[in-house]
Amino acid sequence: MELVILDRDGVINEDSDEYVKTPAEWKPISGSLEAISRLNQEGFRVVVASNQSGIARGLFDIDALNAIHDKMHAELSRLGGHVDAVFFCPHGPDDGCRCRKPLPGLLEEISVRFRIELTKVPVIGDSLRDLLAARTVGATPILVRTGKGQRTWEQEQQELAGVAVFRNLAEAVDAIIEQR
Repeated sequence: MELVILDRDGVINEDSDEYVKTPAEWKPISGSLEAISRLNQEGFRVVVASNQSGIARGLFDIDALNAIHDKMHAELSRLGGHVDAVFFCPHGPDDGCRCRKPLPGLLEEISVRFRIELTKVPVIGDSLRDLLAARTVGATPILVRTGKGQRTWEQEQQELAGVAVFRNLAEAVDAIIEQR
């Protein structure tokens, strides 16, 4: 089984410093849904791993998060794509949980649930915390410059040594498919 793990905000959809709190605020980044569909067509399983501290902060609840994900699933389905699962951390930065990236808990849970070692599995994110979580489990971190990615690229040069960097998810997916 070939697997690709994606962060959500800033990779699949537009990010917001005010948090994506409603389905109306969830807007896909141009080409991202088509990129996921291409992965599916090439036989990859696609999983989302996302920090969602807006729940702990009281900005939205689990029903709102489910509605956002329902919209994402519906828009992907219209393009012939899908994500196999969405894993999220509902905790805040000071809650001390193991599932909040950059800690590896979400990725470890994906490994257990899908019965797959994550060694060399691409993990695509727009922030250093996504990439650090990937490194911790031996996955292949990939940075996209959408969302917070450009700022991450500019501020974290030393931490990003050896990390593949792409303009957006579509370019990263092209490279993954070409390298298989």
